[in-house]
Amino acid sequence: MSALASKENTDPEHDDRLHLFSALGSESRLKMLERLTEGEMHISELARELGISVPVAAKHANILEAAELIYRKVYGKTHVLQLNNRNIFNALDIFAPAKTVEIEKGGTLLEALKKAAVVEVRNLRGQENIVSTNGEEGFFVYEVDGVFSEKNVSDFTFDEDSTVMWKKLQPVTFLKVKVKVKDE
Repeated sequence: MSALASKENTDPEHDDRLHLFSALGSESRLKMLERLTEGEMHISELARELGISVPVAAKHANILEAAELIYRKVYGKTHVLQLNNRNIFNALDIFAPAKTVEIEKGGTLLEALKKAAVVEVRNLRGQENIVSTNGEEGFFVYEVDGVFSEKNVSDFTFDEDSTVMWKKLQPVTFLKVKVKVKDE
């Protein structure tokens, strides 16, 4: 077995990716997720709407639940499924390039970002703000070890090893409203 294959098999992120893509690899599961965007649903109602049996729907739900794409609420024998929006949105994080940089203890996030990417900084309202990363202009936010910070990139300092998720806000449809105008 190659060193790469061995590393992939023991990497927890690799396991998460396998669960995620396995879960998304079925037309029935994609349809389940699409229906759940409209709100939580009883598993038997979901099965009926998709034209599949309840046991088949339950198997699909187990896979989606293992990938943490849905939540299941159990009320006695009743199972209600709900979309896990956070993990749906975070699924795309898998495709972000990863870089490792070294900075001195007490170094800022801005210093780290400048080592990892080409960043353009502008002074806006008295604060240094990153307005583009690797040529991509936009509004950026970040998480450090899974927690959003309210600090500016030049004010956030590191005292220990951390993982930063540098995110460009993209226009993602949160709600689609179809407006029908009645004829008078």
